[in-house]
Amino acid sequence: MDDAQRAAAAVLHETAEGLGQGRRGVRGVYLWGPVGRGKTWLMDRFYGSAAVPKRRVHFHSFFRRLHADAHTLGSIDLAIDAALWDVRLLCFDEFHLHDVGDAMLVARLLKVLFTRGITLVATSNYPPDGLLPNPLFHHLFAPSIAVLEQHLTVVRVAGPVDYRTVATADAGFATGRFVRASDTEPPALCERVALTVGTRTVTASAVRDRTVWFDFAVLCGTPTAPADYLELSEQFRCWVITGVPRLREAGAETVRRFANVVDVLYDRGTALTLVAEASRDDVFAGLDGTLDYDRLVSRLSTLSR
Repeated sequence: MDDAQRAAAAVLHETAEGLGQGRRGVRGVYLWGPVGRGKTWLMDRFYGSAAVPKRRVHFHSFFRRLHADAHTLGSIDLAIDAALWDVRLLCFDEFHLHDVGDAMLVARLLKVLFTRGITLVATSNYPPDGLLPNPLFHHLFAPSIAVLEQHLTVVRVAGPVDYRTVATADAGFATGRFVRASDTEPPALCERVALTVGTRTVTASAVRDRTVWFDFAVLCGTPTAPADYLELSEQFRCWVITGVPRLREAGAETVRRFANVVDVLYDRGTALTLVAEASRDDVFAGLDGTLDYDRLVSRLSTLSR
């Protein structure tokens, strides 16, 4: 481990000791910092060693389930109760808030969480006061930020290396590729198929066994959502997205949806191949300053060319 990881591991060890003593309300940990510095790796090692009722969730997956349970059970409070159940430790990966509706749900979740004495460990690319960064809504989440800082030790994990750029790709997401359009043959029009996602349909360019092809404009240029990507990722273990443009020429919402697709597939270990007219560097050029840009590029850097 590098120095930043060792410092974070020491704080996690204190939390583990408290949980091991059977105490309620043990102070949790909020790990944040640049992409690829080992935050999730640290949290997963901690989670694996914790011998208490526990749950590890990804942000998108958690809220998909929360919304579904709220519909089934009749209220969000009952859904939160079902999500926490007898848990004493909740590990929350990729704690990123851009939607004000999700932020209000998180506020309710945190209130229940800490009232019950449940320990929270979270990873994020943002410090607590960077959550819900939109200045129109940030003040609405400010009380919850104060709650997070009250109950969690905030640790910045910012070592000198983005380990995704030096790791060996041998499974899952990173077995995908970045391909120039001139080097591949797109699916024929007759291969298109409408896939049912919840109460909607998403048109795939092709489905071959457990591999699905999507056109970028269809998947990311229309109002799809992380819940759609989660459901589709359960059906298909390999994805190919064709027609990937220079992202600086796509709208902000389109880029946000694309980033959400990558987040979901990366977390699920789903192989992703991108097909673009431009080079990889040109596809991502000009996006500096875009929300979550660093995480998107870091993850896609693991794809072979």
